[in-house]
Amino acid sequence: MAAPQTEIKIYTGIGLDFETGGLDSTKHACTQLAMQAVRLDTWDVTDRYVKYIAPYDKQNIGGPVKRKVLKNKRELEAGQMEYEQAALVYSGITMELLLNKGADLKEVATETIEFVKRNTLSKGTQCKPVLIGQNITFDVSFLQQLMNYTRLTKEFEKVFSGTKDFYGNFQPHYIDTIDLARLCYADDASVASYKLELIAERLGIELDDAHDADADVTATLNIARVCSNRLRSDEGGMGVSIQKAEKTRNYFKI
Repeated sequence: MAAPQTEIKIYTGIGLDFETGGLDSTKHACTQLAMQAVRLDTWDVTDRYVKYIAPYDKQNIGGPVKRKVLKNKRELEAGQMEYEQAALVYSGITMELLLNKGADLKEVATETIEFVKRNTLSKGTQCKPVLIGQNITFDVSFLQQLMNYTRLTKEFEKVFSGTKDFYGNFQPHYIDTIDLARLCYADDASVASYKLELIAERLGIELDDAHDADADVTATLNIARVCSNRLRSDEGGMGVSIQKAEKTRNYFKI
């Protein structure tokens, strides 16, 4: 009798990038969100999402949700979220663009949850999608703002891979391409910076419109793909050999 076949698990990642009105997620607003879902076995992109986010007020975490929608510059100036001019110039996003084409914050948050759900391709906690990004901790802080402001933290915790920290706060699991690039180039003294555009250039990856969120996600996933292929390849060891040592432990809690 043939042994039952083991079901192959499909692990997925969510490449994610925010454009924002500044660097501080406690006071600056999200202006654009881009996501791409990718299978980690084949690196095929299975889904994409890009939205501008309309201006919104700062929320009191745990308090009632403000439903006011900002319609013009005068109302915008009275809002509590901050948009630094330097950040807007950097991303090429204008306030007029956000007012005219931006989606409601709750709509974007809800669609983010649905995006992750439909791109979870296997059952089980270990198969929940992991985030992938360049300097991803920056984007995680704005993702947490998005979910907290729209009161979707419970749904957020259900769909993403992650764990609770010492304080009981959910921290999503992520892969940072800066760390992947350091694995590849830590022994190369000529690499002095791990900025997205510089690593992309070194790896031969084309980067279009470098400060558009969707273009950044594409480049980020390409970097992850190239680094992953190097790790998987028998010839990708970069000349590093590992000395086998006698095993002294029978069990490892990892």
